[in-house]
Amino acid sequence: MKKWLASGLICVMCASLVTPAAAEAKDYKVAMICDSSINDGGWGAACYNAMVDACEKNGWTYEVSDSIGQNEYYDSIAAYCSLGYDMIYAPGNQYTDAVLQAAEEYPDIAFALLNGGEGTPAQAVNGNVTSLLPNATQIGWIAGALAGLMTESGTIAFIGGMELDTTKAKYAGYSEAAAFVGEAEGKTVTCIDPPYAGSFDASDKGIEFAKALIDNGADVFFGDASAVDSGARQAIDEANKAAGEIRIFDIGQPADILGQNECIICSQVTDNSAMISTSMQAVENGTFGGEVIYGTLQNGALSAGALSDLVPEDVQAKYKEYLQQMIDDTFMK
Repeated sequence: MKKWLASGLICVMCASLVTPAAAEAKDYKVAMICDSSINDGGWGAACYNAMVDACEKNGWTYEVSDSIGQNEYYDSIAAYCSLGYDMIYAPGNQYTDAVLQAAEEYPDIAFALLNGGEGTPAQAVNGNVTSLLPNATQIGWIAGALAGLMTESGTIAFIGGMELDTTKAKYAGYSEAAAFVGEAEGKTVTCIDPPYAGSFDASDKGIEFAKALIDNGADVFFGDASAVDSGARQAIDEANKAAGEIRIFDIGQPADILGQNECIICSQVTDNSAMISTSMQAVENGTFGGEVIYGTLQNGALSAGALSDLVPEDVQAKYKEYLQQMIDDTFMK
């Protein structure tokens, strides 16, 4: 009897020691820094919403610092690192230097760099950086094919925030796809050399750029400039209102923002949440770092959003055929 009681007591004691530890799950935390506003209706908002979506799927908590200047990148990252965040999410190639510096000083923290370069993870001495890299050329193609179909003037426009490699690749894909599709439709399509705002939050620059580009004949716009793009859409809507009809169009990105402005006819959509979620799972599994997570049309990370009624049905059908060619890797071949 005493032996049974002793054994039972040991079991109870073991249970009292093990159960709380087993029940206590780690609270994973991610922090995002952003030089544009998360309410900009463009890049900043889409990247923030992608993080929130990934957190909800994986049970993580999050914090964000937005509208920060370039000289604040590192200090903002380091502040979150010192607070014990498990992962830092930096949505843009422009944060590369600050991320690499912080990653060296905080080896136990994971750094997910959206639009990070293919070679960036290898530069991290502690192997704690991963690049989340949507295919910038395909992003440009998605917008460019529609621009080539919709332009009446044969002149299209692209607006950039900063002269990043990814932005340049989007512009190149946009202009080449528009030219290819335009030629197939029996017209010559050219893209005006893109203006760059030098930032992602100067909406006034977007207004200024759009007015000048419209004066130069541009009738379809695409951009990689966040709040600058929002300013451009404002100017486009005003020009259409003055003309009494919608004849100048804009293609949004990286979220489906059809209906946000009258001029928007479609959006290029990037599912950043899937790549962020993959990073979170790698952190939990202890396998994070040293890799590039790609986003393409083929794996579903890239797509085209809903089309406006301003796009004729026959044009919609042609556009969908071009999108399928992109998925099948036969576009422009």
